[in-house]
Parts: sequence; C-alpha cells; structure tokens
Amino acid sequence: MAVTVTQKADIVKQFQRAEGDTGSPEVQVALLTARINDLTPHFKANTKDHHSRRGLLKMVSRRRRLLDYLKRTNADSYRDLIAKLGLRK
Repeated sequence: MAVTVTQKADIVKQFQRAEGDTGSPEVQVALLTARINDLTPHFKANTKDHHSRRGLLKMVSRRRRLLDYLKRTNADSYRDLIAKLGLRK
C-alpha cells in the first residue's frame, strides 16, 4: 500500500523546518524512508519483482545522496534526523 495523503501530511508536519516547508532535505528523506519501509513487505512476498526493485534501489540511492548533502551542510540536523528515523543501528 502506498503512503496515504494523511500519512504524508503528518510526516511533512513532523520534519518541516518552517510552516509550509515541503522541500527541505529532512522532509524529503523522511518521505523516502516511509516509501522504502512501505515497499519492504512487498519484496518479502514477491522476491522476483525485479522491476519494482529497481525503483526501490533508486529511492535508496536518492535518500543516500540527500543524507550526504545534509551531513555536509548541517551535521546536527543530520544526526537528529537519523536518530528520529532510526536509520543507523
């Protein structure tokens, strides 16, 4: 199931820097993480779905690039974000 409009609005509200902010790296990473987490059960059930797996890998790469950018420009925000999302063990 895809991320619903209400879920997306909640994620944006939680991670936005200012009112109406939808394009900051923090929001984009949080939305990508929600989509990636939503797709994970699909690939457990459909192991041979390589077409969708390619899209998943593109999302993971985009999230990685955004996190690298955030780490370069604002290390404190980067640490807070990965802690909130639970990306590093």
